[in-house]
Amino acid sequence: MSLAVRVIPCLDVDDGRVVKGVHFENLRDAGDPVERAAEYYRQGADELTFLDVTASSSHRQTMYDVVHRTAEELFIPLTVGGGVRTVDDVDNLLRCGADKVGVNTAAINNPQMIADVSSRFGNQVLVLSVDARRERGERHTQSGFEVTTMGGRKSTGIDALWWVKRAEELGAGEILLNSMDADGTQEGFDLEMIRAVRREVRIPIIASGGAGKVSDFPPAIDAGADAVLAASVFHYGKMTIGDVKDALRAAGHVVR
Repeated sequence: MSLAVRVIPCLDVDDGRVVKGVHFENLRDAGDPVERAAEYYRQGADELTFLDVTASSSHRQTMYDVVHRTAEELFIPLTVGGGVRTVDDVDNLLRCGADKVGVNTAAINNPQMIADVSSRFGNQVLVLSVDARRERGERHTQSGFEVTTMGGRKSTGIDALWWVKRAEELGAGEILLNSMDADGTQEGFDLEMIRAVRREVRIPIIASGGAGKVSDFPPAIDAGADAVLAASVFHYGKMTIGDVKDALRAAGHVVR
């Protein structure tokens, strides 16, 4: 029997509040993260992801408090990312109640961090967040997909397919694949990118970026994702977790 597809709401948190924008810009308030998380838990979310979108040191303690309060309310896995720079940051988030920790820029700057986190806490703890897009400008990657940082604003010149494969070798337990071209557009997931990454890695892939209607979700699983993640469509009531699960079931996928 195949593993059940996971449906994961993502809460972008800025100074203790949920926010949402397009391409991480023009952020709007979307509520209290603990209340939002509790609502998604009631709707049947399989996991929750928090991303600290500012992640400045002044907000770090606020985020720890949000994670702690949320973990007390929920009985599903909680992943927290954004501004995670050291193994100690991972340790602190786990102590606050996170089950997994998402790492992006710090892993790019120091790939050894992936191995360090994996060896200390187990590879199931480390989710490599990959903000990828089709390459632009003069830099050319072999695959045509490049890794970015700063919410897609800064190009690294790193080939996204090379990077996910290297991260798996170092001990990443999961890939959160966020299409920066599709993020916030509600025009559908980047299926070509999902298929390309699926060919490179065996670890689970969470598809992120671009969900706009329930019919967008099954094709992401067909393309090779093990889980689907969305934010805006849930925050503003466009659909529920149950709506997405119904669409996945109707398409022949196993859901919880």
